[in-house]
Amino acid sequence: MRAAVYHGPGKVEIADVPEPDPGPDQVKIAVGANGICGTDLHEYYAGPIFITTEPHALTGQQMPLILGHEFSGTITELGAGVTGWSIGDRVAIEPLYRCGHCGPCRAGNYNVCQSIGFHGLMSDGGMAEYTVVPTDMLHALPDSVSLDLGALVEPMSVAYHAATLGEVREGDTAMVFGAGPIGIGLWFALRGKGLDDILVVEPSATRRAAIEALGARTLDPTSVDVPALVADETDGRGADAVYDAAGVAPAVATALACVGSRKPMVSVAIYEKPLTTPLLDLVMKEARIQGSLCYTSADYDAVIALMADGVYDPTGWVSRIAMDAVIDDGFEALHAGTKMKVLVDPSL
Repeated sequence: MRAAVYHGPGKVEIADVPEPDPGPDQVKIAVGANGICGTDLHEYYAGPIFITTEPHALTGQQMPLILGHEFSGTITELGAGVTGWSIGDRVAIEPLYRCGHCGPCRAGNYNVCQSIGFHGLMSDGGMAEYTVVPTDMLHALPDSVSLDLGALVEPMSVAYHAATLGEVREGDTAMVFGAGPIGIGLWFALRGKGLDDILVVEPSATRRAAIEALGARTLDPTSVDVPALVADETDGRGADAVYDAAGVAPAVATALACVGSRKPMVSVAIYEKPLTTPLLDLVMKEARIQGSLCYTSADYDAVIALMADGVYDPTGWVSRIAMDAVIDDGFEALHAGTKMKVLVDPSL
């Protein structure tokens, strides 16, 4: 079968590799679509970062590895002992390996497992014609949710988890900084939670146009005094929650200037450079910074249910490419900003 194999920075090979066989409590998946994640970009241009160069504690695998942790597909084979699933079932994959016995796992917070692993970063992943996963990663897709949408469940669950941590309610004012895929996912999630007053702050005209086409209200921070506008529109109260999906210092500073008293800034970005946090602003407002990592099964279920209700629309920001185009139309296009979200179709 064909697969995108990672050998190091700038070295991803479309190779012919053996098809995997499912072991006990595993299933074999014919991959329908696999999204290229921002993490994959970091690995391609500056890795290995998360990809393991020594055998991982939970998977035993190390690079070279098949990439891909945002994917959906159809079950084609059941391993020994598998019950509750059938050949032909359409599924989205929650690609987390967890130990089950560390403090966070025992508390039910397996998304911050101390030995956490990702299918496609710490094991061979879904940017291939077939992959094998344990059954605890499976989420059934309703007939109304396409495999393309199914491949978006993973990044949309990242955003949904962050949206939940902001503790917003109907009638609240929320702000999203960054209109990339996670920022778009935050907007969808907040809408799904009943919010109407959502401001998306994004300096890129291309990204603003993409999310505006979905119905979002945007602000260009290069031409608008964002904190002043928010203060005016909220009668000085500030936003009830702000979300940083940009990962750059100016966005963080502006977000903290907009957040209301005793309200959170939820950080769901990867920060490539150290930040200087204006702690006095937090002290004077009794505001807080809340980190957000990954998702749980509950987030997956919530996103899939919202997708079935038609909340998520991939129009205008999601592209599909063939496996052989992964480098030029995938990594390079995303890095250059000419595309926003790319799904790889292993059958093409």
